[in-house]
Amino acid sequence: MASRDALKISEKDSVAVALRPLKKGDSVALGSSVLRLVDDIPMYHKFALADIRRGEKVIKYGESIGEASENISAGGYVHIHNVKSLRG
Repeated sequence: MASRDALKISEKDSVAVALRPLKKGDSVALGSSVLRLVDDIPMYHKFALADIRRGEKVIKYGESIGEASENISAGGYVHIHNVKSLRG
């Protein structure tokens, strides 16, 4: 699903990618869903589409890209500060 603001690559994804810099409090529409951001999101960075609990897999491209190292709220910034890589 895509909007002018963000892109959800796969239906399985738990994150979307900002297509422009987004600000805390912005509402982002993806398909029939609207999500209010709880953090500033830099362009081409990820944000959570729903709450992601510590230890849960973060899904992008329909595949796991890591594990949440802390709880991430829906609309929260998803990056190396709160995702642990599962690569070697």
